[in-house]
Amino acid sequence: MELKRLKHVVAVADEKNFARAAERVHLSQSALSRSIQAAETELGVQLFDRGTIEVTATPAGNFFIERARKLLFDSRCLQRDIELYRSKQIGDLAIGVGPFPAATLLPMLMPELRQHFAGVNLRVEVNNWEYLAEHLRNEELDFFVADTRDLPPGQDLDINLLARQRGGFFVRAHHPLLSKPRSLPADILQYGLASVRLPQAIRKALAQLLGLPVNANLPIALECDDVLTLKRAALESDTILAAINAAVADEIRRGQIVPLVIEGIPTMHSELGIVSLRGRSHSPVAQFVIGRFKELADSHAQQ
Repeated sequence: MELKRLKHVVAVADEKNFARAAERVHLSQSALSRSIQAAETELGVQLFDRGTIEVTATPAGNFFIERARKLLFDSRCLQRDIELYRSKQIGDLAIGVGPFPAATLLPMLMPELRQHFAGVNLRVEVNNWEYLAEHLRNEELDFFVADTRDLPPGQDLDINLLARQRGGFFVRAHHPLLSKPRSLPADILQYGLASVRLPQAIRKALAQLLGLPVNANLPIALECDDVLTLKRAALESDTILAAINAAVADEIRRGQIVPLVIEGIPTMHSELGIVSLRGRSHSPVAQFVIGRFKELADSHAQQ
């Protein structure tokens, strides 16, 4: 069966409507209907039930569509790999970066990338792992770099740990807590916590230390995936900032931000990883970027 016909079947399965599917594959509705009927005749099974409201796949259709998607994915990979082999370079690179690597690693990497690969068109998405994973699966990203602890393992993803980045709590210089003999978990509630989206394990641990009821949500005063916004809030208010050490290293050196030790709370860290689609080869420039991310992450992990 031609790949074109596989695309027609998948389009109908996705859209659940012949008119929308026909528009998606740039065919008339009657031409698409003939293509689906030809596929069913060739296979000897009915792929879709034609309802009055929507088109739904039959059990045989679901069986076939799952494998059709894989064939189409492998076909796109093959086309892409041949292009990479022929050109030895790729004209576009789309990567995703989580909040902390975006604040610490990305600013060092971008000038170097522009210097070495001036002909590459680069697109960078900065967001949380959930958003990045969705866009990776939609093949809108070549790979992404983020904290991977909450990322559910999937047969379609390769996850490679880069480094563990140490973190903790930080406050502005002259914060009221710095004059106390010791800080307690309850102080987080009093002054408010600012953070990126925290992994569930950390949320549960903090909620337990705060004495919150089981399954209660950890109250976060400011949750934002923009680290600059979080730091600004900590610098200009009494808000307590949860971050990796590298994200506030400059402010600590300037004496603007001070680490805060909170009694009873274990050492925090971020598990930074590279996530890509399983079976997807990387272009030369993507391989370079991944290698530099590894080197920079190792360097920051030692700080």
